[in-house]
Amino acid sequence: MSTQPFTRAERIASVEVSEIVRIAEAARARRAAGEDVIGLSTGEPDFDTPEHIKAAAERAMRDNDTHYPPTAGTVEMKAAIARKFERENDLRFEPREIIVSTGAKQVLFNAFMATLNPGDEILVPTPFWTSYGDMIRITGARLVPLPCTQAQGFRLTPEALREAITPRTRWLLLNSPNNPSGAAYDADDYRALAAVLAEHPQVWVAADEIYEHLVYGDFTFTAFRAAVADSAPDVAARTLTVNGVSKAYAMTGWRLGYGAGDADLIAAMTAVQGQVTSGASTISQAAAVAALDGPQDTVRTFRESFRLRRDSIVAALNQCPGLDCPTPEGAFYVFPSCADLIGSRAPDGTVIDSDTAFCHYVLAAAGVAMVPGRPFGGPGHFRISYATAPDLLEDAGRRIAAACAELHR
Repeated sequence: MSTQPFTRAERIASVEVSEIVRIAEAARARRAAGEDVIGLSTGEPDFDTPEHIKAAAERAMRDNDTHYPPTAGTVEMKAAIARKFERENDLRFEPREIIVSTGAKQVLFNAFMATLNPGDEILVPTPFWTSYGDMIRITGARLVPLPCTQAQGFRLTPEALREAITPRTRWLLLNSPNNPSGAAYDADDYRALAAVLAEHPQVWVAADEIYEHLVYGDFTFTAFRAAVADSAPDVAARTLTVNGVSKAYAMTGWRLGYGAGDADLIAAMTAVQGQVTSGASTISQAAAVAALDGPQDTVRTFRESFRLRRDSIVAALNQCPGLDCPTPEGAFYVFPSCADLIGSRAPDGTVIDSDTAFCHYVLAAAGVAMVPGRPFGGPGHFRISYATAPDLLEDAGRRIAAACAELHR
């Protein structure tokens, strides 16, 4: 009797592990095999979780806080989130308006699964984090990319937003500071977008603000909901604010994110989460309470270190023949253009016909792993994460420059 071959469900037929993860794992494997490879693909702080946060997790374990948590989050965690929003963003939420999840990614996935039907549309400015596309695809909805060029600071304009909205539009997904570009919106930018959204009451806003604390120089972060509260209160009311502790507190492995918004939306998201993972780890929640309520000096230290690295890699890349790297307002990524190198030839005669080919060439010639812009919806660019040791970052800059100099333009 023959065995039928395995067949994927249609909803995940084209869903794969992200290219970011594949590149990072390939670089890791090459290093393990003894190759000299610098990985600049993973968006993860290279710092350790601060000691007071780890101590809170230890206390929770000793106190036997190891049982099933409430699906939407512990009382203590929700209270800490509410205090954070009021203290830092001038936003006020009740416990029933807050959900705690296994990472900010799950907050978004819960929201999309709870609200989207096949054929619905989500507007997403490009470039965007690669996981957005697959999350939306699984729901059966359609991601509508809104191109945002380097010339416009990788930010969505009100005119482009107005043209893109249709009767099927359910969400606008904003990520500021942005992965992969590092671009960020200020309060005026948000108010201009909200003026358009006020005309379309069926469109909700998912504001992914996971990089909130990583902004540099004179730029001031403003939460979308806070920015538009006075000018467009109805838009503020249909905003889901998404955040977490992974980036600012070096807690990626703790898998703890949270969202806040309309109570009915949160209830629907909780229903989804209850059938997928149930509540987030009690130990991670105890640690996150300490992160949000505790001293914030490590956040300032991390931010200053990232700023120095940003300035270093931007300067290095702008000295590379054929590259153009804008200075991002936040996050820990740069998204340089390699458009001037498309069509050039490597020393072996290989034509660099895309950003993907350029990244493959740099990996082979210089041992630096980067992510092409195509998966982010930004062809002609590539992403570098500067959340890595400064000495490795400087070495990578030199290697990339040498590789670019070898191309025949």
